[in-house]
Amino acid sequence: MSPSGLQLAGGVLAAGAAAGAALATYAACEARAYTVRRVTVPVLPAGHAPLRVLHVSDMHLTPGQTRKRDFVRSLVHLAPDLVVNTGDNLAHMRAVPFALDAFAPLMERPGVFVLGSNDYFDPGVRNPFRYLLPDDGVRHTDGAQLPWGELVSGFVDAGWLDLSNRAGRLRVNGEEIAFAGLDDPHISRDDLAAVGPAPRDADLRLGVVHAPYLRALDRFTEQGYDAIIAGHTHGGQVCLPFYGALTTNCDLEPARVKGLHRHPADSLPGDPGSAWLHVSAGLGTNPFVRFRVACRPETTLMTLVER
Repeated sequence: MSPSGLQLAGGVLAAGAAAGAALATYAACEARAYTVRRVTVPVLPAGHAPLRVLHVSDMHLTPGQTRKRDFVRSLVHLAPDLVVNTGDNLAHMRAVPFALDAFAPLMERPGVFVLGSNDYFDPGVRNPFRYLLPDDGVRHTDGAQLPWGELVSGFVDAGWLDLSNRAGRLRVNGEEIAFAGLDDPHISRDDLAAVGPAPRDADLRLGVVHAPYLRALDRFTEQGYDAIIAGHTHGGQVCLPFYGALTTNCDLEPARVKGLHRHPADSLPGDPGSAWLHVSAGLGTNPFVRFRVACRPETTLMTLVER
């Protein structure tokens, strides 16, 4: 190659390296740009006052993530009437006390929770590009178990309802709310039989699950629940501007990877066998690859209003 050719190739390589470094820096900053989203869900009976529901998901906390912990602690200033935690709180063997500290102010409010796969098992180092490939069905359930029982005890001792394959009820600001929950479908811990018919004497019926697999969403809607709250997807985590998510890490289609939608997707409010669906893009990432692209980490304040 001629000297001029070598110089051109060197310039291209340098430009490519600079662009890659810039993208990596941006993606690392994006993963720490914690955001509060706000949505309004018309799901309450007529004549009922609005209800503020804080949806927190996928914190993936390690002991050293003080900024993330401080952000979660600050959410109490949103004055939620109810907190819904859809799992994947942990990402380290010693994270439980730090997670409970982060949620401590919110645990003074009524709350419910389910767990995700990363509450049960150490996340381990993963190839970040595998997340963008089609799901091969492989689940990493052979690693070290995290002390998830301590996390559950902390939540339950504070008065939060454990909805992992369970149902329960709470009275919140005068509203009688019936819940049904599933353990994580991503690792086949869900028991669909745990979701029975939605109680008709409740003012509001909510389904809660970590991963929004279609079998879980279908079960909640078939049983008459008004809305379903889920996490797991990270909003796609690595998204393309003006295009959106490349994957959901489950069988939910990318068009509903985060935010407020209907289920089934083509249903309208009031259609029998349908419900609102809210999927959180979550607050975290795998602790070894803390990158997000065009998808900021988030928690959502859902204002429930009259239908």
